Amino acid sequence: MTAAEVFRRILGAVESAGIPYMLTGSFASSYHGTPRATQDIDLVIAPERAQLRGLARLLPAPEFYMDEATALEAYESEGQFNVVDLATGWKADLMMRRSRPFSRTEFDRRTAVELEGMRVTIATAEDVVLAKLEWAKLGESARQIEDAAGILRARSRELDTGYMERWVRELGVEREWAAARRTAER
Repeated sequence: MTAAEVFRRILGAVESAGIPYMLTGSFASSYHGTPRATQDIDLVIAPERAQLRGLARLLPAPEFYMDEATALEAYESEGQFNVVDLATGWKADLMMRRSRPFSRTEFDRRTAVELEGMRVTIATAEDVVLAKLEWAKLGESARQIEDAAGILRARSRELDTGYMERWVRELGVEREWAAARRTAER
């Protein structure tokens, strides 16, 4: 199974389960900015409990690893769980949409694009940058700052900087924002 097939299979299962989602992380930053290699798929999801159970049935063992109990715990705690394609090692991190204002706004702004031959809902370029800045603040700075800078370079003329600067202040990522902007100018 190719990476594109795994991508389609996991996203297809999420959609078949009726779970609202948005692609984020490396796939999203590659789409909006500078492509880079990755072997995981990051999805923010907003499911109901029953939809998670349905997802587990759509991703059966021994083809996939998905622990339903862990998924339900993630649902309760606004955490995350993994789905792994056991044949290829590809992993999907499924993160519950958090209830904080930024997470709700980011999810509401998601947009549909064509990717890997399918229609996919994805975080906007602005929201991917903001998420990357938050990850950088948590300690994964160099890679996250470079991803954010790649989007700033590729999309500088079309980004809503007023929106971004509002959330930069609210999220407390001013230092990371400055670093991404400096990196983008190089």
